Amino acid sequence: MNAMTRRVVIGTAAVSMAVSLAACGKAGDDTAGGSGGDSKTIGLLLPENKTTRYETFDRPIIEAKIDELCGDCDVRYNNAAQDTETQKKQFDSLITQGVKVIILDSVDYKATKTWVRDAEKKGVKVVAYDRLAEGPISAYVSYDNEKIGRLQGEGLVKALGAGAKDANVVMINGSPTDPNAPLFKRGAHSVLDKQVKKVVYEQDIPDWSPDEANRKMGAAIDSLGKTGFQGVYSANDGMAGGIITALKKQGVKVPVGGQDAELAGLQRILAGDQAFTIYKQIKPEAETTAEIAVKLLKGEKIDALTPAKVDSLSGEFKGIPAKLYDAQVVTKENIASTIVADKVYRAADICTAEYKAACVAAGVK
Repeated sequence: MNAMTRRVVIGTAAVSMAVSLAACGKAGDDTAGGSGGDSKTIGLLLPENKTTRYETFDRPIIEAKIDELCGDCDVRYNNAAQDTETQKKQFDSLITQGVKVIILDSVDYKATKTWVRDAEKKGVKVVAYDRLAEGPISAYVSYDNEKIGRLQGEGLVKALGAGAKDANVVMINGSPTDPNAPLFKRGAHSVLDKQVKKVVYEQDIPDWSPDEANRKMGAAIDSLGKTGFQGVYSANDGMAGGIITALKKQGVKVPVGGQDAELAGLQRILAGDQAFTIYKQIKPEAETTAEIAVKLLKGEKIDALTPAKVDSLSGEFKGIPAKLYDAQVVTKENIASTIVADKVYRAADICTAEYKAACVAAGVK
């Protein structure tokens, strides 16, 4: 994740709003429309910047791997800041500019069907990254997202301990426009429905908003009472932060899970405020996606990189070539052997003054 020497070219007028909303790559020597940039250019469209992983990890890793594999390739990058119409403009702009391969992490997976169909007609290959977009996708790289949901459910059951069978649980799920969210939910339910007493309150949160998660958690406490639940499932770490703030405000202390191994989430785990997170190794996912994109750009086969086949959530598009990675539960006990050992974050990043004593106690150094 060092600074890249390769030029990163940013889309122009059609996507200027997104450029102002999100941190985008530096403009290189070429302008977006100048040289056409087709045979040596890959588009990269990420969905939002509320979740820290996209700008901190996904984007720089993808760019670095493309640079390694194709030193004279450019990346035209934009972040949609969670706005579907903005992402459509970005997507259309890339096609207008002659880009032949687009890595797409969609804001709203259902909206992409017509985009991807139009791209296919114009010979543009679309690689669905992290979220499976609808449409005739050339490849898909992500995780076994239903399994991640099961890991979340198992993590919460373990955190509840001996009282799990008598525990009522609140579920705060992810954005309904994200195709991964229902898979996380389904996986979590497959565990919780069997191993806890009852899911007593459940809400989907648009845009994965921590503020909205905070509000829904407050509403759950008002509805159920402070002792009406014994644990909270949160679909990701960002929302877990909002949930924990709401719990603290009411003086409620129960296990809360998360996902993504965000820095703030790891610090909450060390402090004892959050029970666990899900660690997904972003580097192999991002690097495989970059490798697939470069091969598609060069007209090469991608079979060895996509050993699985998946169908779209609608069932309309079947047999999409895919690579699905595994994930693992991270708790206070294994932050050092996972996150720090894999150099996702340095101990110094995690162990700021506020968390130094907790780091020492957990062996994070």
